Amino acid sequence: MNQKIIIITAPSGAGKTSITHHLLDKYNQLAFSVSAATRTPRSHEMNGVDYYFLSLDDFKQKIRDNEFAEWEMVYEGKYYGTLKSELERIWNSGRVPVLDIDVKGAIHVQQQYPGMTLSLFIEPPSIGELERRLRSRGTETTETLQARINKATYEISFKHHFDKIIVNEDLGEACSQADGIIERFLARG
Repeated sequence: MNQKIIIITAPSGAGKTSITHHLLDKYNQLAFSVSAATRTPRSHEMNGVDYYFLSLDDFKQKIRDNEFAEWEMVYEGKYYGTLKSELERIWNSGRVPVLDIDVKGAIHVQQQYPGMTLSLFIEPPSIGELERRLRSRGTETTETLQARINKATYEISFKHHFDKIIVNEDLGEACSQADGIIERFLARG
């Protein structure tokens, strides 16, 4: 079987996680690639399921040992990355890894694995709608909301780096578009 990677990326609040869950539920041959992170787990999160929670020292050692397909310091002092061993684990199970990662990381994976990736950029219908979605979560302060909006505007400027752009105005329609793209990719030899 040809090794393939599906990358799903988007600004925070665009619907990337919802679309990722839809695809994982629908296609048995897909498997979620668990990212590594240096942040502490939230109460409902489990190590090895939601993230591989690593200490900052462990994470930096893995960077030095070239164990990441991609890694980023997403927020000051908070590192996230995709371990090469995680991709291997999924390939060895005969499945295709699905990476739900940030824009910079997605670009790095495409560069590291040329010809093996399908990248989907999930775009919000507008920055105003993205702001409304983030605000409705009730998890943002005025400062963090503005930081996320600024980051989203920057990330959207990179959308042309990805294979397909899906504008998520309606989640059902966006999932349907993703289905068609994924089915064609999986059918390729």
